[in-house]
This record gives sequence, C-alpha cells and structure tokens, in this order.
Amino acid sequence: MYKIVIEELSFKAILGLLEKERNEEQLVVVDCKIEYEDKLNYVDYSKVCDVIQNMIIQNQYVLIEDAVDDIEKKLKEMFPQMRELYLKITKPEILKNALVGVEILRKY
Repeated sequence: MYKIVIEELSFKAILGLLEKERNEEQLVVVDCKIEYEDKLNYVDYSKVCDVIQNMIIQNQYVLIEDAVDDIEKKLKEMFPQMRELYLKITKPEILKNALVGVEILRKY
C-alpha cells in the first residue's frame, strides 16, 4: 500500500454559517491522506490539492460537512483506485481558544 499525505493545505475562503463567515474570507486548513495499492496507478497529490482548494473556494459552503462530502465524492470519481481517504478541514481563526473543524475516514 502507498499513501499520499497532504498537510496544512492553507488558503482563504468563505466557509461557515456565521454572518462574519459569509461576508469575509477566513483561513482554511486541510489535511488529507489517500491510500492506494499500485504505484503505477498512483494518486496525483497536486490534483488532489487543486480539487480541494477549488471546491471550497468556489462553493462557499455553509457547512464543513457538505464540503467534506462533496470533496470525497469528487476524489473518488477522479481516483477510483483509492482504498482509504482521510480528510480534515479546520478553521483556525474562527475561535480564539480552539482549533475547530470536521474530519472523516472512509475505507473503500
């Protein structure tokens, strides 16, 4: 098994349901791990980064859960060879005393 690892993919986006989150971009940080079996049928980490960033920026999700679900679906379509997906989206600046977000782990 092989696993690509993407740590701290960071960018600004509209994400969240609070009024401030709907009107101002905030820092979004994404961690992602994708497991696959065959190095000849690899998963391109640069494409994964582009998909994640572009989907979050373009869709301006209200719920992080919706972003996670949509990204999972898109990545599975693009990379059917995925055997496992770990995806975590955090918003480090929304609360002063906590790092908050949503994560999933899916096995196929």
